[in-house]
Amino acid sequence: MASLPIPLARTPLILALMSVMALAHAQSDATTQPRVTPLAPVHVRANGDKGYRATDTDLGGLGNTPLHDTPAAITVITRDQLDDRQPRTLSELAHADAAIGDNYAPVGYYQDIAIRGFALDLASGFRFNDLSMTGEQYVTLEDKQQVEILKGLAGLEAGVVAPGGLINYVSKRPADVHTATVGTDSEGSRYLALDIGGWLTPDFGVRVNAAHEDMNSYVRHADGRRNFVSLAADWKISANATLQLDTDYQTSGQRSVSGYQLLGGTVIPPHPSRTRMLGFEPWQQPVGINASNSTLRFNYLFNDHWQVQVSAGHSHVVIDDNVAFAYGCFYSPACASGATPGYFFAPNGDYDVYDYRSPDDTRRNDELRAVLKGTFDAGAFTHELSAGASTFQRTLNQRPYVYDYVGTANIDQVDPPYFAPSPNQPGPLARRLDSWQRSLFALDRMHIGSQWQVLAGGRYVRLNESAFDDSGVLQRHTVENRLLPQAAVLWQPTATLTTYVSYSESLALGGQAPYWASNGDAVLAPLLARQIETGVKYEWSDALSLQAALYRLRQPYQFAQPDQTAAGFTFVEQGNEVHSGLELSAAGQLSDNLRLTASANLIRARAQNTGTPSYEAHQIVNVPRLRTSVYMDYRLPFAPHLSLLGGWRYSSANPATPNGLVSVPAYNVFDAGLRYVTQWNRHALTWRLNIDNVFNHFYWRDTGTSGGDSYLFPGAPRLARLSVTFDF
Repeated sequence: MASLPIPLARTPLILALMSVMALAHAQSDATTQPRVTPLAPVHVRANGDKGYRATDTDLGGLGNTPLHDTPAAITVITRDQLDDRQPRTLSELAHADAAIGDNYAPVGYYQDIAIRGFALDLASGFRFNDLSMTGEQYVTLEDKQQVEILKGLAGLEAGVVAPGGLINYVSKRPADVHTATVGTDSEGSRYLALDIGGWLTPDFGVRVNAAHEDMNSYVRHADGRRNFVSLAADWKISANATLQLDTDYQTSGQRSVSGYQLLGGTVIPPHPSRTRMLGFEPWQQPVGINASNSTLRFNYLFNDHWQVQVSAGHSHVVIDDNVAFAYGCFYSPACASGATPGYFFAPNGDYDVYDYRSPDDTRRNDELRAVLKGTFDAGAFTHELSAGASTFQRTLNQRPYVYDYVGTANIDQVDPPYFAPSPNQPGPLARRLDSWQRSLFALDRMHIGSQWQVLAGGRYVRLNESAFDDSGVLQRHTVENRLLPQAAVLWQPTATLTTYVSYSESLALGGQAPYWASNGDAVLAPLLARQIETGVKYEWSDALSLQAALYRLRQPYQFAQPDQTAAGFTFVEQGNEVHSGLELSAAGQLSDNLRLTASANLIRARAQNTGTPSYEAHQIVNVPRLRTSVYMDYRLPFAPHLSLLGGWRYSSANPATPNGLVSVPAYNVFDAGLRYVTQWNRHALTWRLNIDNVFNHFYWRDTGTSGGDSYLFPGAPRLARLSVTFDF
């Protein structure tokens, strides 16, 4: 894949020169001008968008809704947070909230996360401007104004979706902006981003974001590159009608890094390496991902009380999957006796290497939605009504892939021996999945006096899904009709305090049996989840918001159950998976100089009535009992242009086996940074230095599963990022 023609070979030098010139110019100003005032507009802008605190969201209410009036736990990561923390991946983005953790998130591959202990469905758990987008792509943040995270059931919002919640990426809107950012890191990566926009006429505005990144990974052989461009356009057709277009395109390529597995299924690897690529072979190609996402939204105001929005979304991803994959020990002499399951690494650290190639893996999400919203009085009550319909199609086209054993290596080898690749080639492209969701939905928010609100609504969804084998033969046809209700009561004794109790239901697709189970690759029935939540939201000040939520989430438990079959396991649905938790969060400014985001998540995740006692009475795999996350920005009173940045993340021990006998240790990770705001030739100049994992602490960040198999992923070592943003 060709890179954008942007000469970045000397980016670190350019960055250093810009920083030196900025500091020299600031020193010159200090000697010639008693008072420096041009920075005032920067401070005004920060206060205007509330910094680390957001006030509105597109989630949880079928439209733009004040967070204070939303009966759900929603975290909003603002543009200021994205700029200050400089995340590049979904895994790094997840550091912002303690209710979120990794779930099979390899370096160099598309990543997934879990919310409240449930992994998101990559097909339906991610949204762009509140319209469905495919999750199998590299996360892009250059063109995002904020990232919204709905924690808990989202049946009303999205229909068929995993119970953990949703992530919604909200695009930037046209504005008078023209900035360039250059950056590097301690591994020698190079980064350039442009953000240019304006109103071409009083009624038509555009905004363009573009980025190029040469990624030097901390993992050997895992360097990569990324190119990205996006366009946002707003057209004020009339006083009552507006049209908003957003579209982006990205290409990326990077070798995927395989995860570790338990040795013999019971032992954590004793001497893991964060920088070693397991299974590396020189013929292994980067995983190439081409992704495009578009939304088109038309809004029309009939009058002051009624409006309609018609919107369409298209998300398209093509993945060229190329992995020398480290997995299991079926072919290792150390596992020949059969005492060690072949789907784990061997007790001595041996693992098998597979040549895996799946080119032209094509995934597409298309959604069309219409929503009517209005307010009206009925007696003593005021109603806010939202009603609409949507159609969503998900398709998957794949070629029969190559997945062939080529050799056996050991985790202690810096690089494994050379193994010749498989001579086999992938087959022709064919449709593997065609899934339709058609929905009708409505929500009525009824105001009873000035202190009470009652919300009642639901979504009726019809799921019609067909799955095919490599030759196009129908293997599964699923039809499900379900009404997913949602209700809540809010009490607002004062303007700053909201309390709520809510009940909701959602439907998720059934799990697929791992290939090593007696019914391998079978797909079980869809799952109905139920949640009850009570919460408090308090506006401490105009700049600081506090939230607390208690929740209990229940869903049928689908798992590989030990039995007497020849395979030793059968994938079944039996009992329930119950997650009960307490979430606390704060976002905003504690003082004129100190702003922060902080969260804590205490969760009890248990399997009940499974018929397998060893899988009960302990935490479920990859759900730590406690996580915390704190990030602070302190502007020095004696140097108001300089701010200290710092963060702390904690996770308790994380279970790695369903019987609870093996867990990876708890960890603390500390981050630090600086932000310096100045000017150069009367243009704002901001440079940021972030150091993640300051003390270079080793930790396991993920014990998640993929395809029924369990993996362990180490956290990143110490990494410093330096960037300079120039407003030209």
